[in-house]
Amino acid sequence: MGSSLQRWIMHVDMDAFYASVEILDNPELKGLPVIVGGRSARGVVSTCSYEARKFGVHSAMPLFEARRLCPHGVYLPVRPHRYAEMSGKIMAIFRETSPLVEQLSIDEAFLDLTGMERLGGAETIARKVQNRIMDELKLSASVGLAPNKFLAKLASDMRKPHGFVKIAPEEAALLLAPMPVSKIFGIGRSAEEKLKQFGIEKIGQLAAADITILRKVFGINAEQVKLLARGLDDRPVINEEEAKSIGKENTFDRDLTDFESCREEVLDLCGQVGWRLRREKLAGHTVTLKVKFADFHTITRSATSDRLIAWDEDIFALVEKLLQKINVKPGVRLLGVSVSNLFCPEDEPTLGFEEDERLKKRNQAIDALKGKFGENIIKRGIAEKNIK
Repeated sequence: MGSSLQRWIMHVDMDAFYASVEILDNPELKGLPVIVGGRSARGVVSTCSYEARKFGVHSAMPLFEARRLCPHGVYLPVRPHRYAEMSGKIMAIFRETSPLVEQLSIDEAFLDLTGMERLGGAETIARKVQNRIMDELKLSASVGLAPNKFLAKLASDMRKPHGFVKIAPEEAALLLAPMPVSKIFGIGRSAEEKLKQFGIEKIGQLAAADITILRKVFGINAEQVKLLARGLDDRPVINEEEAKSIGKENTFDRDLTDFESCREEVLDLCGQVGWRLRREKLAGHTVTLKVKFADFHTITRSATSDRLIAWDEDIFALVEKLLQKINVKPGVRLLGVSVSNLFCPEDEPTLGFEEDERLKKRNQAIDALKGKFGENIIKRGIAEKNIK
């Protein structure tokens, strides 16, 4: 009976979380373009209200650019302790709902609602969670409900703000078909361009493509990518107690103020984290970049891949995208990289959509040196960024 149970995964993503908390604490801000990120022109936008987004303001935008686009906006400093307090209350609601809760960030989580028919069923429970957040905390959340993580996360982003989208198993393929292949997290610009050479631009085309063609683009991961294109994803929701991470961070004697310096340091950190993962025979799904600025303000940015990663290059590919969205000109005092949502694969992990034999051999050679002489014996050069 258990094997035939329909799986239901809920993804909750709070709407403009920081800005919503500020409006909650100061109702006079309701309806105004609220931009959270600091009052200094050197900072970046952490988040903004939907009213501000109408003027082109978005997260990670330099504040001076935001002020140019929206000079009449309400600019507020970040209050991390207040946001953490509200996040704790949100997560408490989740934990009261399901024994399986996986927190992805301060304002985002997966809940496994499988087998809750006696409590009203997955959709009823999911709507109750959304309503509780609004009724008890006066905050808006968007919800995706689907048979797996991939579809649930996709659904929660479809009707923001305060959206509720349910994707039934039989609806997935038809819904995915017209979407661009980039909607599958892990398919980057390079893979997208290669697919385009074969006339594949939509997920439906990807799902129907001959596997021999997909192997030319994704190698040994072709079958798994095709499963995602069909809306299939068997990743479990991981309890907080089970979640672990492996990471490394560096504090600098002098603040880094240019992107290339930060990028080079991040590349080296990814190499150290990758080595530690492989040494423990682990691979993960979520990569987190930590940045502490010269004024000691600290931010974290995370990205979750649909496939397991542990090769240095794959970790760096995700972290580099996160770094590109951060304005480092105010000065960076510390950088950190970690990988979480860890698994111990039965065999070697399937890592990265474009992993090939050269990448595997290169990592193994570096691992051998580090295993003999220590993890600091070799430092990756920035030139490796183009090696695939």
